[in-house]
Amino acid sequence: MIVSPSLLSADFGNLQRDIEMLNASEADWFHLDVMDGVFVPNISFGFPVMEAMAKAAKKPLDVHLMIVEPQKFVSQVAALGAKIMNVHYEACVHLHRVVQQIKDAGMMAGVTLNPHTPVCLLEDIIKDLDLVMLMSVNPGFGGQKFIENSLQKTRQLRELIDRKASKALIEVDGGVNRIAGKQLKEAGADALVAGSAIFKSSDPVSEVAALKYL
Repeated sequence: MIVSPSLLSADFGNLQRDIEMLNASEADWFHLDVMDGVFVPNISFGFPVMEAMAKAAKKPLDVHLMIVEPQKFVSQVAALGAKIMNVHYEACVHLHRVVQQIKDAGMMAGVTLNPHTPVCLLEDIIKDLDLVMLMSVNPGFGGQKFIENSLQKTRQLRELIDRKASKALIEVDGGVNRIAGKQLKEAGADALVAGSAIFKSSDPVSEVAALKYL
């Protein structure tokens, strides 16, 4: 299982320490949650902070833009050296165009679905995607409870990907811990985003390993 710890749950007073801890762990990616206070009811961090994160990080950046008009920032995300740029289906009027912009910038193109957005809406674009992320909480805040219907959505997405012969990975973000992670793996998920489960653990490095080898 790919593990992408969410730095939204890190200690921002000791950010370099937490990033170095994850560098030494078995985490695969760093998940960066960007919130604008418009698309979601919270503000997290912007490019100056992400540039500092990128300098310290020794693992690929998984950038999740919970913002309006994410297409305006493709070049800036690429300049961070990001591996993945994730945009919300709900925020992109011209989704196919944005996906192509991300790919042209040399990144994996990810599309995120909010809990209320059905998987079937990706039918016509799934073969163009490198990754689909399912929100298993309502985006905007860390520490929320996992929405159980996310398991059924994961199974539906796996069926769509297999039926369309897409190479897209399935990532799930929100309320993920060992219990939900095991269920998501069985449902067909490839990658897990975890914040509180890792950073609030007494042994974050061991928690990363536990999720990786579910």
